[in-house]
Amino acid sequence: MSDAFDREALEELHDHLAATAERPVERTASRWLGEAEAVAADARHIDDPAVARERVAEVAELLANVEGTGDAAADEHVRAAERLASELVE
Repeated sequence: MSDAFDREALEELHDHLAATAERPVERTASRWLGEAEAVAADARHIDDPAVARERVAEVAELLANVEGTGDAAADEHVRAAERLASELVE
């Protein structure tokens, strides 16, 4: 994420995580995804690129705990969120 970080990508990251809340997700995965969604929501409103980058890195760490959701559509959203988080913290 450069100093002029990509707010559109931050929104997309949050949207993918929010979409998992609409799916029948396994309980443990749901906990990690809910926390990741909350952190991503917070990151969307941070103006300092370094702080936003830290929050997105936290999202990536939370997503690393999700081994599977039990739902194929939710799994796709998780993979997309993982890719975005990785791109944003580079």
